[in-house]
Amino acid sequence: MDIKKYIEDGKAYLGIEFGSTRIKAVMIDEKGEVLATGSHEWENQLDNGIWTYSLDSVWNGVQDCYADLLKDVKAKYDITIKKFASIGFSAMMHGYLAFNDKDELLVPFRTWRNTITEEASKKLTEAFNYNIPQRWSIAHLYQAILNKEPHCKDINYFTTLAGYVHWQLTGEKVLGVGDASGMYPIDINTGDFDEKMIKTFDELVKPEGFGWNLRAISPKVLSAGEAAGCLTAEGAKKLDVSGNLEAGIPLAPPEGDAGTGMVATNAVAKRTGNVSAGTSIFAMVVLEKELKKVYPEIDLVTTPDGALVGMVHCNNCTSDINAWVNIFDEFAKAIGASVDKNTLYTTLFNKALEGDNDCGGLISYNYFSGEPVTGFDKGAPMFVRTAEDKFTLANFMRMHIYSSLAALKYGLDLMFKEEGVVCDEMFGHGGLFKTPVVGQSIAAAAMNASVSVMETAGEGGPWGMALLAAFLDEKKADNGLTLQNYLNNKIFNGMKGSSIEPDAKAVEGFDAFMKKYVKGLAAEKAALDM
Repeated sequence: MDIKKYIEDGKAYLGIEFGSTRIKAVMIDEKGEVLATGSHEWENQLDNGIWTYSLDSVWNGVQDCYADLLKDVKAKYDITIKKFASIGFSAMMHGYLAFNDKDELLVPFRTWRNTITEEASKKLTEAFNYNIPQRWSIAHLYQAILNKEPHCKDINYFTTLAGYVHWQLTGEKVLGVGDASGMYPIDINTGDFDEKMIKTFDELVKPEGFGWNLRAISPKVLSAGEAAGCLTAEGAKKLDVSGNLEAGIPLAPPEGDAGTGMVATNAVAKRTGNVSAGTSIFAMVVLEKELKKVYPEIDLVTTPDGALVGMVHCNNCTSDINAWVNIFDEFAKAIGASVDKNTLYTTLFNKALEGDNDCGGLISYNYFSGEPVTGFDKGAPMFVRTAEDKFTLANFMRMHIYSSLAALKYGLDLMFKEEGVVCDEMFGHGGLFKTPVVGQSIAAAAMNASVSVMETAGEGGPWGMALLAAFLDEKKADNGLTLQNYLNNKIFNGMKGSSIEPDAKAVEGFDAFMKKYVKGLAAEKAALDM
Protein backbone atom coordinates (compact mmCIF):
# COMPACT_ATOMS: atom_id res chain seq x y z
CA MET A 1 0.00 0.00 0.00
CA ASP A 2 1.23 3.49 -0.87
CA ILE A 3 0.68 5.07 2.55
CA LYS A 4 1.27 8.60 1.31
CA LYS A 5 -1.39 8.31 -1.40
CA TYR A 6 -3.71 6.48 1.02
CA ILE A 7 -3.61 9.43 3.41
CA GLU A 8 -3.83 12.03 0.66
CA ASP A 9 -6.91 10.29 -0.74
CA GLY A 10 -8.64 10.69 2.64
CA LYS A 11 -8.83 6.98 3.43
CA ALA A 12 -7.28 7.11 6.91
CA TYR A 13 -9.24 7.17 10.19
CA LEU A 14 -8.74 9.54 13.11
CA GLY A 15 -9.46 9.03 16.80
CA ILE A 16 -8.98 11.80 19.39
CA GLU A 17 -9.44 11.20 23.11
CA PHE A 18 -9.56 13.74 25.95
CA GLY A 19 -7.81 12.05 28.89
CA SER A 20 -7.43 13.60 32.31
CA THR A 21 -3.86 14.80 31.66
CA ARG A 22 -3.43 14.42 27.90
CA ILE A 23 -5.40 14.85 24.70
CA LYS A 24 -4.13 12.34 22.15
CA ALA A 25 -4.80 11.81 18.44
CA VAL A 26 -4.16 8.53 16.60
CA MET A 27 -4.47 8.10 12.82
CA ILE A 28 -4.80 4.53 11.50
CA ASP A 29 -5.35 2.59 8.30
CA GLU A 30 -8.17 0.08 7.75
CA LYS A 31 -6.18 -2.68 9.47
CA GLY A 32 -5.69 -0.61 12.61
CA GLU A 33 -2.02 0.14 11.96
CA VAL A 34 -0.95 3.45 13.48
CA LEU A 35 0.15 5.93 10.80
CA ALA A 36 0.67 9.07 12.90
CA THR A 37 -0.02 10.50 16.35
CA GLY A 38 -0.32 13.85 18.08
CA SER A 39 -0.81 14.97 21.68
CA HIS A 40 -1.37 17.90 24.02
CA GLU A 41 -0.77 18.01 27.78
CA TRP A 42 -3.42 19.64 29.94
CA GLU A 43 -4.53 19.79 33.57
CA ASN A 44 -7.79 20.35 35.40
CA GLN A 45 -8.23 23.36 37.68
CA LEU A 46 -9.91 23.71 41.06
CA ASP A 47 -12.42 26.55 40.61
CA ASN A 48 -14.43 27.46 43.73
CA GLY A 49 -14.12 23.89 44.99
CA ILE A 50 -15.03 22.34 41.62
CA TRP A 51 -12.59 20.34 39.48
CA THR A 52 -13.03 21.65 35.96
CA TYR A 53 -11.53 22.35 32.54
CA SER A 54 -12.45 25.61 30.82
CA LEU A 55 -14.04 25.39 27.38
CA ASP A 56 -11.17 27.50 26.06
CA SER A 57 -8.74 24.82 27.26
CA VAL A 58 -10.85 22.17 25.50
CA TRP A 59 -10.57 23.93 22.14
CA ASN A 60 -6.99 25.15 22.53
CA GLY A 61 -6.05 21.64 23.56
CA VAL A 62 -7.71 19.77 20.72
CA GLN A 63 -6.41 22.29 18.16
CA ASP A 64 -2.87 21.88 19.47
CA CYS A 65 -3.24 18.10 19.52
CA TYR A 66 -4.48 18.06 15.92
CA ALA A 67 -1.69 20.44 14.86
CA ASP A 68 0.81 18.07 16.50
CA LEU A 69 -0.66 15.21 14.45
CA LEU A 70 -0.22 17.29 11.28
CA LYS A 71 3.43 17.87 12.19
CA ASP A 72 3.93 14.11 12.52
CA VAL A 73 2.24 13.52 9.15
CA LYS A 74 4.37 16.22 7.52
CA ALA A 75 7.57 14.78 8.97
CA LYS A 76 6.77 11.20 7.96
CA TYR A 77 5.01 11.66 4.62
CA ASP A 78 5.52 15.31 3.59
CA ILE A 79 1.81 15.83 2.82
CA THR A 80 -1.05 18.06 3.98
CA ILE A 81 -4.21 16.40 5.27
CA LYS A 82 -7.51 17.62 3.85
CA LYS A 83 -9.87 14.78 4.70
CA PHE A 84 -10.35 11.47 6.50
CA ALA A 85 -12.63 8.51 5.83
CA SER A 86 -14.14 9.16 9.27
CA ILE A 87 -13.29 10.71 12.66
CA GLY A 88 -14.26 9.90 16.23
CA PHE A 89 -13.98 11.76 19.55
CA SER A 90 -13.89 10.22 23.00
CA ALA A 91 -13.25 11.55 26.48
CA MET A 92 -13.24 10.76 30.16
CA MET A 93 -16.76 9.77 31.07
CA HIS A 94 -19.43 11.22 33.35
CA GLY A 95 -19.37 14.80 34.63
CA TYR A 96 -21.75 17.63 33.86
CA LEU A 97 -21.93 20.16 31.03
CA ALA A 98 -25.23 22.07 31.05
CA PHE A 99 -26.34 24.65 28.48
CA ASN A 100 -29.25 27.06 28.06
CA ASP A 101 -31.33 27.64 24.91
CA LYS A 102 -28.65 30.03 23.61
CA ASP A 103 -26.06 27.21 23.83
CA GLU A 104 -24.30 29.03 26.68
CA LEU A 105 -22.56 27.02 29.40
CA LEU A 106 -24.53 27.59 32.60
CA VAL A 107 -21.92 26.53 35.17
CA PRO A 108 -18.25 25.48 34.81
CA PHE A 109 -17.79 21.91 33.56
CA ARG A 110 -17.99 19.55 36.54
CA THR A 111 -15.70 16.59 35.87
CA TRP A 112 -15.91 12.98 37.04
CA ARG A 113 -13.29 13.79 39.70
CA ASN A 114 -15.72 15.83 41.83
CA THR A 115 -17.18 14.05 44.87
CA ILE A 116 -19.89 16.60 45.67
CA THR A 117 -22.99 14.57 44.85
CA GLU A 118 -23.24 12.06 47.73
CA GLU A 119 -26.81 13.05 48.66
CA ALA A 120 -28.04 12.82 45.07
CA SER A 121 -26.18 9.56 44.49
CA LYS A 122 -27.83 7.87 47.47
CA LYS A 123 -31.31 9.18 46.71
CA LEU A 124 -31.19 8.21 43.03
CA THR A 125 -29.77 4.76 43.79
CA GLU A 126 -32.74 4.19 46.10
CA ALA A 127 -35.30 5.66 43.67
CA PHE A 128 -33.99 3.73 40.64
CA ASN A 129 -32.96 0.56 42.53
CA TYR A 130 -29.82 0.90 40.43
CA ASN A 131 -26.35 2.01 41.50
CA ILE A 132 -25.81 5.69 40.62
CA PRO A 133 -22.19 6.64 41.43
CA GLN A 134 -21.33 10.20 42.44
CA ARG A 135 -19.47 10.92 39.20
CA TRP A 136 -22.46 10.14 36.93
CA SER A 137 -24.04 13.06 35.07
CA ILE A 138 -27.50 12.42 36.52
CA ALA A 139 -26.08 12.65 40.06
CA HIS A 140 -24.54 16.03 39.23
CA LEU A 141 -27.83 17.23 37.75
CA TYR A 142 -29.92 16.08 40.71
CA GLN A 143 -27.45 17.46 43.25
CA ALA A 144 -27.67 20.86 41.55
CA ILE A 145 -31.46 20.63 41.87
CA LEU A 146 -31.24 19.60 45.54
CA ASN A 147 -28.89 22.54 46.10
CA LYS A 148 -31.53 24.85 44.55
CA GLU A 149 -28.97 26.17 42.07
CA PRO A 150 -30.59 28.94 39.96
CA HIS A 151 -29.25 27.60 36.66
CA CYS A 152 -31.36 24.42 36.82
CA LYS A 153 -34.50 26.12 35.51
CA ASP A 154 -32.60 27.28 32.40
CA ILE A 155 -31.20 23.90 31.29
CA ASN A 156 -31.86 23.15 27.65
CA TYR A 157 -29.25 20.43 27.14
CA PHE A 158 -26.74 18.52 29.22
CA THR A 159 -24.06 16.12 28.06
CA THR A 160 -20.54 14.75 28.58
CA LEU A 161 -17.26 16.18 27.34
CA ALA A 162 -17.16 13.91 24.26
CA GLY A 163 -20.79 14.72 23.53
CA TYR A 164 -20.07 18.44 23.78
CA VAL A 165 -17.11 18.35 21.38
CA HIS A 166 -19.05 16.23 18.88
CA TRP A 167 -22.04 18.61 19.05
CA GLN A 168 -19.86 21.63 18.38
CA LEU A 169 -18.21 20.00 15.37
CA THR A 170 -21.32 18.47 13.77
CA GLY A 171 -24.35 20.24 15.21
CA GLU A 172 -25.65 16.81 16.36
CA LYS A 173 -26.73 16.30 19.99
CA VAL A 174 -25.90 12.59 20.14
CA LEU A 175 -23.85 10.24 22.31
CA GLY A 176 -22.47 6.73 21.95
CA VAL A 177 -24.26 4.25 24.19
CA GLY A 178 -21.12 3.47 26.19
CA ASP A 179 -20.64 7.12 27.15
CA ALA A 180 -24.39 7.57 27.62
CA SER A 181 -24.39 4.71 30.15
CA GLY A 182 -22.24 6.93 32.37
CA MET A 183 -24.83 9.71 32.27
CA TYR A 184 -27.70 7.59 33.57
CA PRO A 185 -28.91 4.00 33.15
CA ILE A 186 -29.41 2.32 29.79
CA ASP A 187 -32.11 -0.23 29.01
CA ILE A 188 -30.07 -2.95 27.30
CA ASN A 189 -33.20 -4.26 25.56
CA THR A 190 -33.73 -0.97 23.70
CA GLY A 191 -30.16 0.38 23.63
CA ASP A 192 -31.52 3.69 24.88
CA PHE A 193 -31.86 5.49 28.20
CA ASP A 194 -34.11 3.58 30.59
CA GLU A 195 -37.59 5.05 30.09
CA LYS A 196 -38.90 3.88 33.46
CA MET A 197 -36.06 5.66 35.27
CA ILE A 198 -36.59 8.79 33.17
CA LYS A 199 -40.20 8.90 34.37
CA THR A 200 -39.09 8.27 37.96
CA PHE A 201 -36.67 11.20 37.74
CA ASP A 202 -39.26 13.50 36.18
CA GLU A 203 -41.64 12.70 39.05
CA LEU A 204 -38.89 13.44 41.60
CA VAL A 205 -38.26 16.93 40.19
CA LYS A 206 -41.87 17.72 39.20
CA PRO A 207 -42.44 19.92 42.29
CA GLU A 208 -39.67 22.25 41.05
CA GLY A 209 -41.84 23.26 38.08
CA PHE A 210 -39.09 23.24 35.47
CA GLY A 211 -40.06 23.80 31.86
CA TRP A 212 -38.13 20.70 30.76
CA ASN A 213 -38.14 16.95 31.19
CA LEU A 214 -35.13 14.64 31.33
CA ARG A 215 -35.58 13.11 27.87
CA ALA A 216 -35.83 16.55 26.24
CA ILE A 217 -32.52 17.80 27.66
CA SER A 218 -30.57 14.56 27.00
CA PRO A 219 -28.56 13.54 23.92
CA LYS A 220 -29.86 10.95 21.47
CA VAL A 221 -28.23 7.57 22.15
CA LEU A 222 -26.44 5.78 19.28
CA SER A 223 -24.73 2.41 19.00
CA ALA A 224 -21.29 1.85 17.46
CA GLY A 225 -21.42 2.02 13.67
CA GLU A 226 -24.51 4.25 13.50
CA ALA A 227 -24.35 7.54 11.59
CA ALA A 228 -23.68 10.41 13.98
CA GLY A 229 -23.44 13.38 11.61
CA CYS A 230 -20.69 15.01 9.58
CA LEU A 231 -18.09 17.66 10.18
CA THR A 232 -19.53 21.09 9.41
CA ALA A 233 -17.55 23.90 7.77
CA GLU A 234 -17.50 25.70 11.10
CA GLY A 235 -16.47 22.51 12.86
CA ALA A 236 -13.61 21.91 10.44
CA LYS A 237 -12.21 25.36 11.18
CA LYS A 238 -12.65 24.77 14.90
CA LEU A 239 -10.54 21.62 14.74
CA ASP A 240 -7.97 22.59 12.12
CA VAL A 241 -6.87 26.21 12.49
CA SER A 242 -4.78 25.90 9.32
CA GLY A 243 -8.04 25.77 7.35
CA ASN A 244 -7.03 22.78 5.22
CA LEU A 245 -9.52 20.25 6.64
CA GLU A 246 -12.63 19.82 4.53
CA ALA A 247 -16.22 19.70 5.78
CA GLY A 248 -18.47 16.67 5.25
CA ILE A 249 -16.31 14.02 6.94
CA PRO A 250 -18.51 11.44 8.75
CA LEU A 251 -18.12 11.20 12.53
CA ALA A 252 -18.61 8.10 14.68
CA PRO A 253 -20.81 8.31 17.80
CA PRO A 254 -18.75 10.03 20.53
CA GLU A 255 -17.65 7.61 23.22
CA GLY A 256 -16.29 7.43 26.75
CA ASP A 257 -12.83 6.27 27.75
CA ALA A 258 -14.19 3.04 29.25
CA GLY A 259 -15.71 2.05 25.92
CA THR A 260 -12.61 2.90 23.90
CA GLY A 261 -10.54 0.89 26.38
CA MET A 262 -12.77 -2.13 25.76
CA VAL A 263 -12.36 -1.74 22.01
CA ALA A 264 -8.59 -1.26 22.28
CA THR A 265 -8.27 -4.53 24.23
CA ASN A 266 -10.84 -6.48 22.18
CA ALA A 267 -13.00 -6.96 25.27
CA VAL A 268 -16.51 -6.35 23.92
CA ALA A 269 -17.73 -9.97 23.83
CA LYS A 270 -19.68 -11.52 26.70
CA ARG A 271 -17.50 -13.27 29.31
CA THR A 272 -14.50 -11.09 28.42
CA GLY A 273 -13.13 -8.16 30.34
CA ASN A 274 -10.28 -5.71 30.63
CA VAL A 275 -8.30 -4.32 33.52
CA SER A 276 -6.55 -0.96 33.29
CA ALA A 277 -3.88 -0.56 35.96
CA GLY A 278 -1.99 2.68 36.46
CA THR A 279 -2.36 5.43 39.07
CA SER A 280 -5.94 4.19 39.50
CA ILE A 281 -7.31 0.81 38.48
CA PHE A 282 -10.58 -0.42 37.02
CA ALA A 283 -11.84 -3.66 35.59
CA MET A 284 -14.80 -4.27 33.32
CA VAL A 285 -16.56 -7.55 32.57
CA VAL A 286 -19.14 -7.93 29.80
CA LEU A 287 -22.09 -9.64 31.51
CA GLU A 288 -24.31 -12.42 30.22
CA LYS A 289 -27.27 -11.20 32.31
CA GLU A 290 -28.22 -8.48 34.76
CA LEU A 291 -27.03 -8.72 38.37
CA LYS A 292 -29.52 -9.98 40.94
CA LYS A 293 -29.05 -7.03 43.32
CA VAL A 294 -27.62 -3.53 43.54
CA TYR A 295 -24.00 -3.18 44.65
CA PRO A 296 -22.54 0.26 45.39
CA GLU A 297 -19.14 -1.23 44.54
CA ILE A 298 -20.20 -2.16 40.99
CA ASP A 299 -21.06 0.33 38.24
CA LEU A 300 -23.23 -0.91 35.39
CA VAL A 301 -22.29 0.58 32.03
CA THR A 302 -22.25 -0.77 28.46
CA THR A 303 -19.92 -1.60 25.59
CA PRO A 304 -20.02 0.80 22.61
CA ASP A 305 -22.55 -1.56 21.00
CA GLY A 306 -24.81 -1.73 24.06
CA ALA A 307 -23.92 -4.93 25.94
CA LEU A 308 -24.16 -4.71 29.75
CA VAL A 309 -20.86 -4.33 31.60
CA GLY A 310 -20.04 -4.62 35.29
CA MET A 311 -17.25 -2.22 36.28
CA VAL A 312 -15.26 -1.92 39.49
CA HIS A 313 -13.32 1.34 39.72
CA CYS A 314 -10.68 1.91 42.41
CA ASN A 315 -8.84 5.15 43.12
CA ASN A 316 -5.47 3.63 44.06
CA CYS A 317 -3.13 1.27 42.24
CA THR A 318 0.57 1.90 41.57
CA SER A 319 1.32 5.09 43.55
CA ASP A 320 2.49 3.22 46.68
CA ILE A 321 4.63 0.87 44.60
CA ASN A 322 6.23 3.91 42.95
CA ALA A 323 6.91 5.45 46.38
CA TRP A 324 8.71 2.32 47.61
CA VAL A 325 10.72 2.01 44.39
CA ASN A 326 11.83 5.60 44.95
CA ILE A 327 13.04 4.63 48.44
CA PHE A 328 15.13 1.82 46.94
CA ASP A 329 16.45 4.30 44.37
CA GLU A 330 17.48 6.68 47.19
CA PHE A 331 19.25 3.84 48.98
CA ALA A 332 21.12 2.87 45.81
CA LYS A 333 22.31 6.45 45.35
CA ALA A 334 23.27 6.71 49.04
CA ILE A 335 25.74 3.81 48.68
CA GLY A 336 27.08 5.17 45.41
CA ALA A 337 25.24 2.78 43.09
CA SER A 338 23.66 4.05 39.91
CA VAL A 339 20.63 2.03 38.82
CA ASP A 340 18.41 2.85 35.86
CA LYS A 341 14.81 3.30 37.05
CA ASN A 342 13.44 0.80 34.53
CA THR A 343 16.03 -1.76 35.67
CA LEU A 344 15.05 -1.11 39.28
CA TYR A 345 11.36 -1.69 38.57
CA THR A 346 12.06 -4.83 36.53
CA THR A 347 14.37 -6.27 39.20
CA LEU A 348 11.96 -5.62 42.06
CA PHE A 349 8.93 -6.85 40.12
CA ASN A 350 10.69 -10.06 39.13
CA LYS A 351 11.77 -10.54 42.75
CA ALA A 352 8.07 -10.63 43.66
CA LEU A 353 7.71 -13.89 41.72
CA GLU A 354 10.00 -15.54 44.28
CA GLY A 355 7.70 -14.61 47.16
CA ASP A 356 5.27 -16.86 49.00
CA ASN A 357 1.80 -17.13 47.50
CA ASP A 358 0.32 -15.45 50.60
CA CYS A 359 3.17 -12.90 50.78
CA GLY A 360 4.41 -14.54 53.99
CA GLY A 361 1.59 -12.88 55.94
CA LEU A 362 2.62 -9.32 55.08
CA ILE A 363 -0.18 -6.80 54.44
CA SER A 364 -0.24 -3.28 53.03
CA TYR A 365 -2.84 -0.69 52.09
CA ASN A 366 -1.98 1.49 49.08
CA TYR A 367 -4.54 4.20 49.91
CA PHE A 368 -2.94 7.47 48.83
CA SER A 369 -6.51 8.77 48.53
CA GLY A 370 -9.89 7.48 49.63
CA GLU A 371 -11.09 4.11 48.36
CA PRO A 372 -14.91 4.01 48.04
CA VAL A 373 -14.95 0.31 47.12
CA THR A 374 -13.74 -0.58 50.63
CA GLY A 375 -15.53 2.32 52.32
CA PHE A 376 -12.81 4.97 52.74
CA ASP A 377 -13.28 8.66 51.89
CA LYS A 378 -9.60 9.35 52.56
CA GLY A 379 -6.51 7.20 52.80
CA ALA A 380 -3.13 6.64 54.44
CA PRO A 381 -0.63 4.22 52.86
CA MET A 382 0.27 1.62 55.46
CA PHE A 383 2.44 -1.52 55.79
CA VAL A 384 1.60 -4.05 58.51
CA ARG A 385 3.43 -7.18 59.71
CA THR A 386 3.77 -9.30 62.81
CA ALA A 387 7.02 -10.68 64.21
CA GLU A 388 6.07 -14.14 62.93
CA ASP A 389 5.53 -13.08 59.30
CA LYS A 390 8.17 -13.85 56.67
CA PHE A 391 9.68 -10.43 56.03
CA THR A 392 11.74 -10.85 52.86
CA LEU A 393 12.27 -8.59 49.85
CA ALA A 394 10.39 -11.07 47.63
CA ASN A 395 7.38 -11.15 49.96
CA PHE A 396 7.54 -7.36 50.41
CA MET A 397 7.33 -6.72 46.67
CA ARG A 398 4.73 -9.41 46.08
CA MET A 399 2.64 -7.86 48.87
CA HIS A 400 2.71 -4.44 47.20
CA ILE A 401 1.53 -5.86 43.88
CA TYR A 402 -1.21 -7.80 45.71
CA SER A 403 -2.18 -4.57 47.50
CA SER A 404 -2.44 -2.70 44.18
CA LEU A 405 -5.07 -5.24 43.11
CA ALA A 406 -6.76 -5.91 46.45
CA ALA A 407 -9.51 -3.27 46.39
CA LEU A 408 -10.29 -4.28 42.81
CA LYS A 409 -10.52 -7.94 43.83
CA TYR A 410 -12.77 -6.91 46.74
CA GLY A 411 -15.27 -5.52 44.23
CA LEU A 412 -14.81 -8.18 41.56
CA ASP A 413 -15.41 -10.97 44.08
CA LEU A 414 -18.95 -9.63 44.46
CA MET A 415 -19.46 -10.33 40.75
CA PHE A 416 -17.54 -13.59 40.57
CA LYS A 417 -18.48 -15.18 43.91
CA GLU A 418 -21.81 -13.56 44.87
CA GLU A 419 -23.31 -13.27 41.37
CA GLY A 420 -21.59 -16.19 39.62
CA VAL A 421 -20.32 -13.97 36.79
CA VAL A 422 -17.94 -15.83 34.48
CA CYS A 423 -14.98 -14.16 32.79
CA ASP A 424 -13.07 -16.43 30.45
CA GLU A 425 -10.36 -13.92 29.65
CA MET A 426 -9.19 -10.56 30.96
CA PHE A 427 -7.11 -8.20 28.83
CA GLY A 428 -4.62 -6.12 30.79
CA HIS A 429 -3.10 -2.74 29.97
CA GLY A 430 -1.35 0.00 31.90
CA GLY A 431 1.81 0.44 33.96
CA LEU A 432 1.31 -2.63 36.16
CA PHE A 433 1.69 -4.85 33.09
CA LYS A 434 4.84 -3.25 31.65
CA THR A 435 7.17 -5.81 33.26
CA PRO A 436 6.49 -9.09 31.41
CA VAL A 437 4.76 -11.91 33.31
CA VAL A 438 4.78 -10.41 36.84
CA GLY A 439 1.71 -8.16 37.02
CA GLN A 440 -0.04 -10.40 34.52
CA SER A 441 0.40 -13.61 36.53
CA ILE A 442 -0.55 -11.94 39.83
CA ALA A 443 -3.62 -10.34 38.25
CA ALA A 444 -4.61 -13.79 36.93
CA ALA A 445 -4.40 -15.11 40.51
CA ALA A 446 -6.39 -12.17 41.87
CA MET A 447 -9.24 -12.62 39.38
CA ASN A 448 -8.91 -16.38 38.89
CA ALA A 449 -9.09 -15.78 35.14
CA SER A 450 -6.73 -15.87 32.19
CA VAL A 451 -5.05 -12.49 31.69
CA SER A 452 -3.79 -11.49 28.26
CA VAL A 453 -1.65 -8.54 27.22
CA MET A 454 -1.73 -7.63 23.53
CA GLU A 455 1.10 -5.90 21.68
CA THR A 456 -1.23 -2.94 21.09
CA ALA A 457 -1.97 -2.48 24.82
CA GLY A 458 0.06 0.72 24.90
CA GLU A 459 -2.00 2.43 22.17
CA GLY A 460 -4.97 2.89 24.48
CA GLY A 461 -8.24 4.80 24.12
CA PRO A 462 -7.42 7.09 21.17
CA TRP A 463 -6.57 4.01 19.11
CA GLY A 464 -9.84 2.42 20.28
CA MET A 465 -11.72 5.53 19.13
CA ALA A 466 -9.97 5.41 15.76
CA LEU A 467 -11.12 1.79 15.43
CA LEU A 468 -14.70 2.87 16.16
CA ALA A 469 -14.35 5.50 13.41
CA ALA A 470 -13.15 2.76 11.05
CA PHE A 471 -16.03 0.51 12.15
CA LEU A 472 -18.46 3.26 11.09
CA ASP A 473 -17.03 2.94 7.57
CA GLU A 474 -17.11 -0.87 7.64
CA LYS A 475 -20.70 -0.88 8.87
CA LYS A 476 -21.79 1.16 5.85
CA ALA A 477 -20.54 -1.61 3.57
CA ASP A 478 -21.96 -4.45 5.71
CA ASN A 479 -24.92 -3.44 7.85
CA GLY A 480 -24.99 -6.87 9.52
CA LEU A 481 -21.40 -6.59 10.75
CA THR A 482 -21.06 -6.66 14.55
CA LEU A 483 -18.38 -4.82 16.49
CA GLN A 484 -17.16 -8.13 17.94
CA ASN A 485 -16.76 -9.74 14.52
CA TYR A 486 -15.06 -6.64 13.14
CA LEU A 487 -12.50 -6.60 15.93
CA ASN A 488 -11.93 -10.36 15.91
CA ASN A 489 -11.58 -10.79 12.17
CA LYS A 490 -10.23 -7.49 10.89
CA ILE A 491 -8.13 -6.01 13.70
CA PHE A 492 -7.00 -8.60 16.23
CA ASN A 493 -6.82 -11.68 13.99
CA GLY A 494 -3.23 -12.89 14.15
CA MET A 495 -2.16 -10.11 16.50
CA LYS A 496 0.61 -11.09 18.90
CA GLY A 497 0.12 -11.16 22.63
CA SER A 498 0.70 -13.30 25.69
CA SER A 499 -1.81 -15.07 27.93
CA ILE A 500 -1.26 -16.40 31.44
CA GLU A 501 -3.65 -18.82 33.14
CA PRO A 502 -4.23 -18.53 36.90
CA ASP A 503 -2.03 -20.78 39.05
CA ALA A 504 -4.17 -22.69 41.58
CA LYS A 505 -1.75 -22.20 44.46
CA ALA A 506 -1.37 -18.49 43.67
CA VAL A 507 -5.19 -18.12 43.61
CA GLU A 508 -5.35 -19.82 47.03
CA GLY A 509 -2.56 -17.58 48.31
CA PHE A 510 -4.25 -14.39 47.12
CA ASP A 511 -7.49 -15.47 48.82
CA ALA A 512 -5.53 -15.99 52.08
CA PHE A 513 -3.99 -12.52 51.67
CA MET A 514 -7.47 -11.02 51.13
CA LYS A 515 -8.88 -12.54 54.33
CA LYS A 516 -6.14 -10.85 56.33
CA TYR A 517 -6.47 -7.66 54.22
CA VAL A 518 -10.20 -7.35 54.96
CA LYS A 519 -9.66 -7.95 58.70
CA GLY A 520 -6.91 -5.32 58.68
CA LEU A 521 -9.16 -2.60 57.26
CA ALA A 522 -9.89 -1.73 60.89
CA ALA A 523 -6.20 -0.85 61.29
CA GLU A 524 -6.39 1.41 58.23
CA LYS A 525 -9.39 3.19 59.78
CA ALA A 526 -7.44 3.61 63.03
CA ALA A 527 -4.46 5.05 61.14
CA LEU A 528 -6.69 7.77 59.70
CA ASP A 529 -7.65 8.85 63.23
CA MET A 530 -4.05 9.40 64.34
